[in-house]
Amino acid sequence: MRRWRSLLYAPLLKLAVCLSGGIVVGRQTEAGGMLWLSLLAVAIVVGLLFWRKPRLQSAVIALCCMLLGVVLSARQRQAVVVDWPAEALTVETVVTAEPVAKPKTVVLDLLLTGSGRRVKAYLQADSLSRAVKVGDGLVLTAAFSRGSDWSSGNFSYRDYLETHGFSGTAFVRSGQWHRQQLSLAAIPLLERTRLRFMVWRHQLTIRLRHAGLSNEQFAVVAAMVLGDKSALTRELKDTYSISGASHVLALSGLHLGIIYGLLSLFFSRRRRRVIPVTLSVLALWAFVLLVGMPPSVVRAAVMLSIYMLFSLAGRNRTPVNVLAFTAIVMLCYSPWALFDVGFQLSFAAMLAILVLTPLFNSLLAVGMLTRHRWLRTLWSLLSVSAAAQVGSAPLVAYYFGRFSTYFLLTNVLVIPVATLVVYLSLLTLAVPACGVMLTGMVQWLNAALTRIAALPYASIEGLHPTALQTVSAYVVIVAVLAAMAKWRGNEII
Repeated sequence: MRRWRSLLYAPLLKLAVCLSGGIVVGRQTEAGGMLWLSLLAVAIVVGLLFWRKPRLQSAVIALCCMLLGVVLSARQRQAVVVDWPAEALTVETVVTAEPVAKPKTVVLDLLLTGSGRRVKAYLQADSLSRAVKVGDGLVLTAAFSRGSDWSSGNFSYRDYLETHGFSGTAFVRSGQWHRQQLSLAAIPLLERTRLRFMVWRHQLTIRLRHAGLSNEQFAVVAAMVLGDKSALTRELKDTYSISGASHVLALSGLHLGIIYGLLSLFFSRRRRRVIPVTLSVLALWAFVLLVGMPPSVVRAAVMLSIYMLFSLAGRNRTPVNVLAFTAIVMLCYSPWALFDVGFQLSFAAMLAILVLTPLFNSLLAVGMLTRHRWLRTLWSLLSVSAAAQVGSAPLVAYYFGRFSTYFLLTNVLVIPVATLVVYLSLLTLAVPACGVMLTGMVQWLNAALTRIAALPYASIEGLHPTALQTVSAYVVIVAVLAAMAKWRGNEII
């Protein structure tokens, strides 16, 4: 069986696509969940009746996955979309993320302890509001609303809030809130655990601030290691975006792979290594909780966990199948994560890496790669970078209207340096005196990316394709790669 056939034989990928299609339909329709649940029950019965007709049964299974997506999406709508009363409410809340200070407001992510709903509050900026930190309990009085329908290009603020589980927003004036010690018994265990890790992350960021880093250097390290982007300035974000290095600021499989590489040093070389693997899985998920559970990191953690657990049983695992299973698990837990930019970019890039990297590697002779280790390492880095760019470029153009032209040069520099930055950051957290080395490394990284961003034609701006054009771009990419694979003697199914 040829390489691409074995790589793309992933029945779960088809189910993941059907589930995603159902979620899209469910978000666009206002029909109640009971109607779709009834249709799902009927489809399941029909599928059981077709047990002697595999093709018909497969079609019904695909329909069941789509109906399940609609049901999950309808349930998500009931949990997130709220008709708030016109009058002001007095509620007890807890701060669940690092506050973001604006010139006139302090933006807070709050969890209502009574209902468990998440809201985004804008506290009027003053000395008290700027002292609020993650984990604080707040009692506030404000009028809540579903959220502004403001949009820009392909971005909708209301859709953004609902995609991330926020039921509403509120502006809170000075004097309409105060801190108070609150009981968290009514909050789900996962949220309480996540909140505890967020408090620990805040303590780690304070430790990093005392390591001698400048504001810009701290912002990069906090984002790259702890997933805290609250200190990033617009100028710094633009520098990384134009140079094609935004992915190192958004925690992803790259960062979790670096952590996994460190944990692998403690793996036992004995045949039975249940305890080391179990501890490594727990450590990975502790890191996921510590950085706030962004979709890209959750995706990487699920995949790595499956790989490590399968390795204990000595079972083979198809990479694309594992990726599809990961998507199904995440979408069943949080259906509207499908509309999160990070989720889409993470899965698109990872799928492209799994599918395209073998094709790109086949462009060079195996003997040449075997004889020259440095060439093999460089070509592997370039292949992965090119594959990820192919998979994510249409989405980046759709959401951000930009294409970075020097992405290969950037990744050759950034990925090795990012690895060193993560390791030095962990060392600095343990020994603050090592912050001198970390400072020099981040300073060099920022300077290098600033120079790349200043190069002529560093990025193509103002793209903003429509959704149809974006989908068409992926269709063209698949067609071109199918032709390349056929030319190289591979097969795509």
